[in-house]
Amino acid sequence: MNIDEAIKTRVSIRAFKPDPVPEQLVRDILDVARFAPSGGNLQPWKVIAVSGAERDAVVALAQANLPGAEDDRPVYPADLWEPYRSRRYKVGEDMYALLGIGRDNKPARFMHLAQNFQFFGAPVALFFVIDKGMGHGQWAHLGMFMQSVALAALERGVHSCMQEAWARMRIPLAQHFALPETEMIYCGMALGYADMTKPVNTLRSDRASVDEFATFKGF
Repeated sequence: MNIDEAIKTRVSIRAFKPDPVPEQLVRDILDVARFAPSGGNLQPWKVIAVSGAERDAVVALAQANLPGAEDDRPVYPADLWEPYRSRRYKVGEDMYALLGIGRDNKPARFMHLAQNFQFFGAPVALFFVIDKGMGHGQWAHLGMFMQSVALAALERGVHSCMQEAWARMRIPLAQHFALPETEMIYCGMALGYADMTKPVNTLRSDRASVDEFATFKGF
């Protein structure tokens, strides 16, 4: 798999097979991803990987704390504006259409949303940790590291779903993992093998064309 193919075919998987992902394979993925760039080589990330009973304990923690609450670092800005609002709305509606869940079926939509907190059935989950004192630059660097994890996983046949939904569980997760006061969970990532018999895994989000987001000068 070349780089172009990996970038274009990486998608958020929302239904995984129960097949285990060995610890060594997770280590191999992280061993590649650690070469992600970061300003000043700060490498402002830590990772907590859970599987087996440890994964189940996190799922139980989430179930005990749902629906959870966002802190002062919400996933999306309040009153999201265009074109971002429409993009978010469309991908959500496209996903629920594949699931056969209508707009008025709010209980079914909530049940699917709650599957975030079961890692959509993935056998492994990663949690990305950052120091609260880090600035916006280091958060961007953490994002590059996460993308590197997802691509290194895909190269090895392992699929992923980056899960900002876990931001609602930052406080109980910090307590569960005994994080120091200076650190916080950014988000989670499900890792495993995609169950391609599930229609939701056929979802492909629309992307803006280059001319919609890029300006070229001096060429």
